[in-house]
Amino acid sequence: MDSFMKTRIFGRALGISLACLTLLLSFSSPAEAIVYLDITSANFRKVKMAVPFFVDKKNPAVINDGGRKMADLLGRALTFHGFVDIIPAAAYGGTQTWDWPALGAEYTILGQYEMTNEGLVLEMRLNEIQTGNMILGRRYQAPISRHQENIKKFCDEAILQLTGERGVSQTQIAFVSTVTGHKEIWLADVLGDNIRQVTQHDYLAVSPRFSPDNKWLAYTSYHKNNPNLYITELSVLKSTRAISRQKGLNMAPAWSPDGKVIALTLSKSVNPDIYLIDINGNELRRLTNGEGANVSPTWSPDGKKLAFVSDRSGSPQIYVMDVASKAVQRLTYVGNENTTPSWSPKGDWIAYTGRVSGNTHILLIKPEGGAPLQLTQTAGNHESPSWAPDGRQIVFSRKRNNKQEICAIFKNGMGLRSLFSLKGAQSSPQWSPYQGL
Repeated sequence: MDSFMKTRIFGRALGISLACLTLLLSFSSPAEAIVYLDITSANFRKVKMAVPFFVDKKNPAVINDGGRKMADLLGRALTFHGFVDIIPAAAYGGTQTWDWPALGAEYTILGQYEMTNEGLVLEMRLNEIQTGNMILGRRYQAPISRHQENIKKFCDEAILQLTGERGVSQTQIAFVSTVTGHKEIWLADVLGDNIRQVTQHDYLAVSPRFSPDNKWLAYTSYHKNNPNLYITELSVLKSTRAISRQKGLNMAPAWSPDGKVIALTLSKSVNPDIYLIDINGNELRRLTNGEGANVSPTWSPDGKKLAFVSDRSGSPQIYVMDVASKAVQRLTYVGNENTTPSWSPKGDWIAYTGRVSGNTHILLIKPEGGAPLQLTQTAGNHESPSWAPDGRQIVFSRKRNNKQEICAIFKNGMGLRSLFSLKGAQSSPQWSPYQGL
């Protein structure tokens, strides 16, 4: 039973260490340096790149395990973005000196490191083979415990230089997992590193949602025998407080783009309706008023509109509301079960879950309406889409063969893959905004 139907039933019966120092090594003017690969074009092919093993600046002739692991991490982070084809190190022995054109390499990233009294100094350079130019160079000095963070930071800058859009290596995904035997909220880096449990209610926690500044994670927990809304401070993970304890549902929070308002479903008047509250739980406005069950709000990037789910027409469909006037228009007309909308950060698409030929799939539709595009094609049920902050990928849950896992796909329908390998069932993923913005 999906979250919409659960909501409907319930509603009718009654969710600092050392700072990193970044120094520019060498950089031509932005107009000269940025390559701007158009990875959305129909005839685009993957870029071939070599990431040799990183070398110890004090002993460059010897390659150690640390240098291999750093190069591997950077290669995985680049590959995650879908348009980079990493040349296997076995093809050239992992050395930083090779006949790159003979391998078909278009770019290389050469890394070196050095241990000092202040920590690990890490240097990386993105080079274009055809011109011989260094496109990007960075030097990071930080505790060794932060070297992975700096490698991902360089990856995201390299993606920016190549495409004009910042990479997403440093972002996270929140999701619901039954690893412990209960549905709890978990967090993971997008590469599957640093997977950790956020809630420990030993009960039922659902609907994780990041605040726009990445400071807070909102979610609904049933551990007080009512689905109350909580927020937890991610830097602390123990600074948690309830902000909405209305009788009935306090479900599916959606932060406004400015982070000052939360849209959520309350069923204090029996019927599930969408309300606006501030981050202290004070009620600001009621947006819907009893026309069916109204759930799953998602904001447009400009904060002027909300997409949501309502069964006012007799089946769950996606609607769009102008927040100022409360004027509502129905968006989906194809299919008799369309739920869990997620508005693209660029504002150009709304992803949602739709039932197609007996299974649920991820579909895309323009905010102004029109024919939907079916994104997923594989067997099983695909649910709860959430956009990456660059608008290029979507994360969702897929259930097939009695296994439920978190998957990602590019918005062109290519590159579907499983992200994490965990026990139990994983569901309701949410992709974080960019870190530090």
